[in-house]
Amino acid sequence: MAVAFDEMNGPDGSLRPAYQALSHWLKEMPPDALEYRRQEAELLFRRIGITFAVYGDAEAQERLIPFDVVPRILSGKEWTLLERGLKQRVKAINLFLRDIYHGRDILRAGIVPDDLIFQNPVFRPEMNGQEVPHDVYVHIAGIDIVRDGPDDFYVLEDNARTPSGVSYMLENREIMMRLFPDLFARHRVAPVENYPDELLAALRSVAPLTAAAEPTVALLTPGVYNSAYYEHSFLADKLGIELVEGRDLIVKNDEVFMRTTEGLKRVDVIYRRLDDDFIDPLTFRPDSVLGVPGLMSAYKAGTITLANAVGTGIADDKAVYSYMPEIVRFYLGEEPILKNVPTWRCREPDDLAYVLDRLEDLVVKEVHGSGGYGMLIGPAATREQIAAFRAKLMQSPEGFIAQPTLALSTCPTATRSGLAPRHVDLRPFVLTGRDHVTVVPGGLTRVALKEGSLVVNSSQGGGTKDTWILDE
Repeated sequence: MAVAFDEMNGPDGSLRPAYQALSHWLKEMPPDALEYRRQEAELLFRRIGITFAVYGDAEAQERLIPFDVVPRILSGKEWTLLERGLKQRVKAINLFLRDIYHGRDILRAGIVPDDLIFQNPVFRPEMNGQEVPHDVYVHIAGIDIVRDGPDDFYVLEDNARTPSGVSYMLENREIMMRLFPDLFARHRVAPVENYPDELLAALRSVAPLTAAAEPTVALLTPGVYNSAYYEHSFLADKLGIELVEGRDLIVKNDEVFMRTTEGLKRVDVIYRRLDDDFIDPLTFRPDSVLGVPGLMSAYKAGTITLANAVGTGIADDKAVYSYMPEIVRFYLGEEPILKNVPTWRCREPDDLAYVLDRLEDLVVKEVHGSGGYGMLIGPAATREQIAAFRAKLMQSPEGFIAQPTLALSTCPTATRSGLAPRHVDLRPFVLTGRDHVTVVPGGLTRVALKEGSLVVNSSQGGGTKDTWILDE
């Protein structure tokens, strides 16, 4: 694997411009000051109650996501490039989703294979021909970005269903401002605090045309046992909207109402953090007690906006991801600003043969996997793990893609033995309203805290950092 790009230091040991002031500040800090502040940050997070649960671990206590107190810094110029690329990509994703549920021009053109869509478990035939308000399918997108050079940013994956993590972006900033006001004074950092206002404006802008002048928005959560419940309650509070569960909503005459102490109140927009399968037991899983019976009939009648729309999971699919450069060109007639990571589709015999020959060098992922689960990192795997994955691949190759092991960039990180480089990625959040797309400057930087590790997911021992975009 190539040597990782260090975001703070050049190969000759020179400091990159964005990190000049931080480097001077770090040199002035007493040796134990960062560790003291790290402990202080942990106490604040515990007091606020920012935790997550680990999927599939019923016995586990709620955990804190470790927070690194050294910020990750990007220049205004770097951010301008990223922002343009993110807006372009999400625009293409929205056009692609509209097309595959309507005219299917991209399938007729032979650019994306039919079976990849129609045989995909996250394709929703119920959405065929369904109009969605203002043709926006993905209102909130979390696009995972990695870099391996000064100008080389890659999209690692698209999160178009129910992307999470924005509460950490906001809380990380708040805690950094509280702990390090002196460091902020040395930088012009673009604000992220306006994210809730931008999100609420975007959600209200896509309300059905029949909605009131000031549409009512509610956030639908699966409930307290969901791993991201903290984020659901945090966002509802920041947006000043009701946090509801399925049992709080009722459908009457194809309109959605929420139960309140003053009686029923019509809801125009639902920011849902509930998967398609569970959203309406009359349409999807009949055993779901989390959803709202009849919600899809109100959706079909055009009286409710669901953010994100039902059926957006097809854009999360990692095999569909591999076609994103062609998707951007097809709908926008433009070259993609942000590159894809080179990807082998194991569903294709030549690609499968290539991957099977080089398993020890590649990263292999399930096409519907998330959270760092169900993947093989070849260079770090044992012979037994590689053999087990080989058997899985040969049995159901269509369920996997493979990518080279990228040398993810590194940022300085506070460890118990001092500052050390650790691998990072970035999840910026892209908001699409009726007539504008907004990217709040920053995002969630996730950091692999274990030395040498490339896995940044919190469920796999990763942490987070505050992300600073310099106003230049």
